[in-house]
Amino acid sequence: MNNRLDLETLIRWQNGRRRATSAARPADDSALQEVSGFGSNPGGLRMLAHVPEGLPPGAPLVVALHGCTQNAAGYDRGCGWSTMADRLGFALLFPEQQRANNSHLCFNWFEPGDIARDSGEALSIRQGIEHLVRAHGLDPRRVFITGLSAGGAMTAVMLAAYPEVFAGGAIIAGLPQGSALGVPEALRAMARPQTLSAASRGGSVRSVSGHRGPWPRVSVWHGDADTTVHPDNAEESVKQWLYLHGLADAPAVEQMSGGHVRRRWLGPDGTTRVECHRIAGLAHGVPLSPGDGEGQCGEAGAYLLDAGVSSTHGALEFWGLAEERAMSAAPGPRPAPGPARPAPAMAAMASMPGAMPGAMDPGATITRALKAAGLL
Repeated sequence: MNNRLDLETLIRWQNGRRRATSAARPADDSALQEVSGFGSNPGGLRMLAHVPEGLPPGAPLVVALHGCTQNAAGYDRGCGWSTMADRLGFALLFPEQQRANNSHLCFNWFEPGDIARDSGEALSIRQGIEHLVRAHGLDPRRVFITGLSAGGAMTAVMLAAYPEVFAGGAIIAGLPQGSALGVPEALRAMARPQTLSAASRGGSVRSVSGHRGPWPRVSVWHGDADTTVHPDNAEESVKQWLYLHGLADAPAVEQMSGGHVRRRWLGPDGTTRVECHRIAGLAHGVPLSPGDGEGQCGEAGAYLLDAGVSSTHGALEFWGLAEERAMSAAPGPRPAPGPARPAPAMAAMASMPGAMPGAMDPGATITRALKAAGLL
């Protein structure tokens, strides 16, 4: 990756930013519907949603944030989120960046006015969540958020700014909260993050909202061949959330399937509070297993990469939503969310020995044909 090009692009983002008007655009030809009147929208974002027909009251909500150069409809199709929402029974909210805010359609994860609690884009996303929960009777205790790249960095921002809102998150090829204020710091963090103490990373989150817990559960995904957002950002994100959950550095479980390494840190009750997926040979993008079979969904494309493992399924399994439809349809009170049946790719890993010694062997790297070009 050409760092000069990265800097020039970031400068164009900075210089070309201006707030969008409130005029609504027609919804894309997709499963998503435009959401209007959701609040003051200080960040000038567009909001789209998918609420499956017949969704019962008390269903969960998943918020998905696209990456740069993407839009909500394309990100939905690529990741298969609407397909999984229809299958499992949850609502979806897709905040969408507008070119008037950022010429490359990136969420402004490095702009002070957009990442503070009750300010800018962060507040717009919070308003969209509150509107959808109220309008459709969703469960405010089961709101989850995920995103890719700039959307992954914005996911970390939202988890820090509004930790009381989210039960869990999934950061894909993103950066930890507090990585950058302004363009130069953003460039440096993308190229290689600072190695900070856990207390420093965690303290950055604590300082945003004054929240003292409980904290959202967080899943981190990153490819080891990512030259756009350095993979060390995954380790800094993990460090941040381990500190907040009061967990030790060493994972309780480390599993490997081919070049996919999954580490898990467990809470006192035995549930996974933080996990990290590192995928050998994977460039910058969402790891997917496209198709219509079990454990598959979505379509491969730019920054939507066929990795043989579905991060969409993995996030849903981690959040305990994998069997949501069955629980919703059952008569009587709905049981509390518990460990869900893993998707096939996750199940394959779970069947392997729990402890894997040492770090990943570079010789195990899997070469994959990936579509990834330009700066995301």
